[in-house]
Amino acid sequence: MPTFAANLSLLYPDLAFEQRFEAAARDGFKAVEYQFAYQLAPQEIAALLSANQQELVLMNAPPAGMDTASINAAWAAGDRGTAALPGREAEFRAGLELALSYAQALCCPKLHVMAGCIPQGMEREALQPTYVANLKWAAALAAPLGIQILIEPLNQRDVPRYFLNRQDHAHEIVREVGTPNLKVQMDLYHCQIMEGDLAAKLQQYLPSGNVGHLQIAGVPERFEPDVGEINYPYLFKLIDELGYSDPIGCEYKPARGAAAGGTSAGLGWLHKIG
Repeated sequence: MPTFAANLSLLYPDLAFEQRFEAAARDGFKAVEYQFAYQLAPQEIAALLSANQQELVLMNAPPAGMDTASINAAWAAGDRGTAALPGREAEFRAGLELALSYAQALCCPKLHVMAGCIPQGMEREALQPTYVANLKWAAALAAPLGIQILIEPLNQRDVPRYFLNRQDHAHEIVREVGTPNLKVQMDLYHCQIMEGDLAAKLQQYLPSGNVGHLQIAGVPERFEPDVGEINYPYLFKLIDELGYSDPIGCEYKPARGAAAGGTSAGLGWLHKIG
């Protein structure tokens, strides 16, 4: 069966972020990922990873902002990336350079770059040239460091007007950019909501070599993967058969919320397949 990475931005919400590494290690996670942690210096994160004998397999570039204060405030302000937003190229580049410095210091091989939401009064097609140009620049900067740049289709229910929503569009972008270190981050939660037909999508895209990371969550609530409409045991077997071997990100919200020990109590699905 696949191996898994705990997403520390969503799991263990009863604990401070710095305490989540140890909690994940106690639950057997040797790999972790997170969305944003720019409030901490890379040396602090590296110490947490080392103390818990974990590897960081994925992080996000900043959602927006030009300095630490604005970056840390951007998500709450509604920013969901700048890569596809005309006029914000300098902001995108500043965030990407910061993210690469973190990824390099933390030996993190994958960096998710968020596209952003389509501004009112603009059409998706008008944003694509900016997106492609920014991704070409980002991939070229990341390649000598051995870092993959990832793009992820998000569902429109959770993130209205997000630029990238479908797997076929993401793979079209990868082909247009044309660099081997640009890959698709395939979150099966988002894919189920937007497209469904997950087994066929995995069979179509995993063999291409252009899927750089997989993530999971139950649908529709985004709870544990044994809650909801997706038959994950079937998909895990298929993923194995298709030869995908990187840790799969557990980017879900514990059904028990922020109750003490709620994340650990909800890991029955993992123990069944372990």
